[in-house]
Amino acid sequence: MMIDETHDPTLTSWVPGANGHAEFPIQNLPYGVYSIGVAAPRPAVAIGGKLLDLAAIASLLPVDLTGGTLNALMALPRERRLELRRKLSSLLSDERHRPAIAPHLHDRDVVTMHLPAAIGDYSDFYVGIHHASNIGRQFRPDNPLLPNYKYVPIGYHGRASSIQPSGVPVVRPKGQVKPPDANAPSYQPTARLDYELELGVWIGRGNDLGEPIPIDEAADHIAGLCLLNDWSARDIQAWEYQPLGPFLAKNFHSTVSPWVVTAEALAPFRIAQPKRPDSDPQPLPYLWDAEDQRRGALAIDLEVHLLTLKMRGAGQAPHRLSRAAASNMYWTIAQIVTHHASNGCNLASGDLLGTGTISAPTEDGSGSLAELSRGGTRPVELPNGETRSFLADGDELILSATARADGYVPIGFGECRAVVLPAR
Repeated sequence: MMIDETHDPTLTSWVPGANGHAEFPIQNLPYGVYSIGVAAPRPAVAIGGKLLDLAAIASLLPVDLTGGTLNALMALPRERRLELRRKLSSLLSDERHRPAIAPHLHDRDVVTMHLPAAIGDYSDFYVGIHHASNIGRQFRPDNPLLPNYKYVPIGYHGRASSIQPSGVPVVRPKGQVKPPDANAPSYQPTARLDYELELGVWIGRGNDLGEPIPIDEAADHIAGLCLLNDWSARDIQAWEYQPLGPFLAKNFHSTVSPWVVTAEALAPFRIAQPKRPDSDPQPLPYLWDAEDQRRGALAIDLEVHLLTLKMRGAGQAPHRLSRAAASNMYWTIAQIVTHHASNGCNLASGDLLGTGTISAPTEDGSGSLAELSRGGTRPVELPNGETRSFLADGDELILSATARADGYVPIGFGECRAVVLPAR
């Protein structure tokens, strides 16, 4: 991905509040879909505390951005996406464009955000090696990682229909639960509702059925990233996951941040993939690319905050549960995309891939409560005296992320948040 004038740290915008904005300075320009009142959803770009209606300025743009989803934009060739980014950067930085553009800016806090794309398919991976080790250790203390983990980017097919944008509450799910001392399972609300800190990968250009995506071309198929909370019912999962893996424990709700931080915006934040231990196997040739290893990871800091019902009532600030980095992924995003299509599976514009839970090697970097509480055996103590082994009704989970690199302006992802409602 090319670093160009749109990433210039000295570049400023005429939009009030955009310069120095913690998440959406002019160097970011993420895309989303919004509406006001009963109006139909429309594409937009975020700039500071505002968004710009892209359909309203369609005549000034090099591509057609009408419609209520970003699927067509995601499917554009990289060159066309770059052209659009440069044009928007110019429109929002050059004061001469202010009279034509300013009337189409809206405050982001008065609009409704929607899913960025019509998601045809969703697959979730398991590439956070520290999370995989921490969870595996609870079941297999002497051998936490199964033999295939370091050969295969492990994933499963998720449920696209239950993915929701940030702010939509999650209803505590019901399912079959069988405690170790029970003779048979019972159908009941989960008592072990958990979150998972992940990145979501939006597919851009798709591939034809039967045509794999080579590893050195995988970047061309990635439109951008978002935050993803893959809510999990751990007690339901423990009973159902063998032999075919997650089902009702995962398909009831997944939350994504509504802004697509583009692959182009993330160009300055690409870093080397951490070197594997010498004892680990070399990835098979179809998953190995020297350039991807050199620049395939991302310098993104991730955080999880919890706001309980009691804290909210007392006017207290959310409590940070953990902090991790996206560089803790054992497999790169390009390797995820390539493996998904390696058998000829056809990915499509607007498909969503989850990285799996991203945790740090330290305890304060755990990306789930199952890790933080060690499977519920050591409750997490909150500053107000409350404790949590798993999530309670009324709890609100807030994920956030910031990409940082020396010499460049940091960019954020927007919030990925939802409140837990009681089971129905």
